[in-house]
Parts: sequence; structure tokens; C-alpha cells
Amino acid sequence: MFSISELCCMFCCPPCPGPIAAKLAFQPPEPTYKLTPADDANVKYNLHLFERAEWQYSERDKSKVESFFTRTSRGNLITCIYVRCSRNAKYTLLFSHGNAVDLGQMSSFYISLGTQLNCNIFGYDYSGYGMSGGKPSEKNLYADIEAAWQALRNRYNNQVPKTTAVSEQNDIDVRFNISPETIILYGQSIGTVPTVDLATKHEVGAVILHSPLMSGLRVVFRNTKRTWFFDAFPSIDKVSKVKSPVLVIHGTDDEVIDFSHGIGIYERCPKAVEPLWVEGAGHNDVELHSQYFERLKRFLSIELVK
Repeated sequence: MFSISELCCMFCCPPCPGPIAAKLAFQPPEPTYKLTPADDANVKYNLHLFERAEWQYSERDKSKVESFFTRTSRGNLITCIYVRCSRNAKYTLLFSHGNAVDLGQMSSFYISLGTQLNCNIFGYDYSGYGMSGGKPSEKNLYADIEAAWQALRNRYNNQVPKTTAVSEQNDIDVRFNISPETIILYGQSIGTVPTVDLATKHEVGAVILHSPLMSGLRVVFRNTKRTWFFDAFPSIDKVSKVKSPVLVIHGTDDEVIDFSHGIGIYERCPKAVEPLWVEGAGHNDVELHSQYFERLKRFLSIELVK
């Protein structure tokens, strides 16, 4: 049950979705990378990682990462990276990262994830994160992922670059065939919010929701049973419209987004597969458990090909 103070806060002076969103989610870190133009047309950029990015690979591996900017429908210029991890990848993961990180910090993980899953990874920074312009907001989240989706589809589908230097250097085929059924949307924590929203608009190969939240108010007030008009991030009301297969992953000891959120999202998914509940895992260590990669591999290599 709600306390008297909580009820007064909700009904006497209900908050707006924007402040809820800002309080819950938006903590962009100090940028851990920068981009510099790699050509006169400003089509491609060189990625420079700062020490805080904790890059775990060689300079040669960094050449697998293509960086560029794209503009959202709300006018913000956001950073995107395409990580070519495999020359025979069937799927590309459109990855929406969690809070308090940017693409620089995620780049090593993207290479590790893509290599183990035999996938390529497309990542982007939300407005106000990394080198992306604008400010973080719920509306910008939805515009950011839509711009990332369009950039992935338009820039890479069936393209053969004029030079194969990158392919020869990394032994990776640069010929792409990125159609909706070969794209898997992967959202982690706050990244599940734009992921669910995009998945209601486009039927894709699959959706992975890692530590998802049902809504902003439900994170603050765990006993909330319905979505109020002033709530933010109402994924619980959208996820039932997702037509693609959905894998939900959540740690049972999540101290940021309670485990009940993962259960609630899973129960609303029409095409949910067997979820992964990681016993004893918190909010930021699910990936450290062996069953994490095992479950993802089974989902991509077995369940999606049936």
C-alpha cells in the first residue's frame, strides 16, 4: 500500500513525465570518446577512446568500429557506431545501452558480445550522452532509436563499399544484407524503453529486454498497479503490441529495477520465449554469469531458426 505522503504526492501535486524520467534515468557520464572526421565529406569519423573507456582490445580491433552521426526527427545529431564482429553474421543487434554509460564505455563489450554470438552490433548514444547533441528526455529516446533504426537500414542494407581495405584487414565481409528480419533489438535497463517503443512500430527478427522496467512510477513506487497519466516510460502498456519473439533477462537481486518488473514485462509479451532469471544477479552484473551468454546463443542459434 502507498503511504499517506506518497498518495499526497501523486494526487495533490502529481509530477510530470519529464521530471520522473530525469530523476530515474538520465545520468550521462563525462564523455569517454570523441569523433574526428575521416573524410572531407564528414560521412565517416575516426573513433578516439579516452582512458575512461577502458578499451580491452588492440588498435587493429578498433578498425572494426565505424563511427558516424545521424540526425533525429527532433533535430539532434546523435553518435552511431557499427561494429563488424563477424564476416558471416546472420543478425545485427541494434543495442540500446543502460544509464550512466556511453558508446566509448560500451565499445569493448560490443566486440565481446558480437564475437561470442556471431553477430554485428549497431550502437548509438542517446541525446545528451557521449558526443550526441541535445538533452536527454523521454521523447528524445524514442526519436533517437528511430533515427538509429533508419541509419542502420539505409546506410548498410545491400551496400558494397568502394574499397575492401577494411575487409581485407579484418578478414570480415563488408557486404551487408540488413533487412528487418535480420535485426534484433537489444535494450538494457533504460534502453528497454526505446526498444519496446520501436518494436511496436516495426516487426523485427527478435527483441531482447535486459533488466526492463514496467514504467517509471512503478520503479519509484513498487506497489503501483496501473499507469497514471503522469507516468513516464510506460513499457508495460506497449509490450503487448510487440509481434516479434521476446527474450526477457533479469537478475533476481536487482537493486535498481526490481525483479518484479522483468516478470511483469514477460507476462505481457504475446510471443515471449523462456526467460532468463539469473539467480543472485543484480542490475549491473548479469553479463558476468555463464548462463547469460549460453541463453543468448540458444535463443539466436536454435529458437529463432525453428
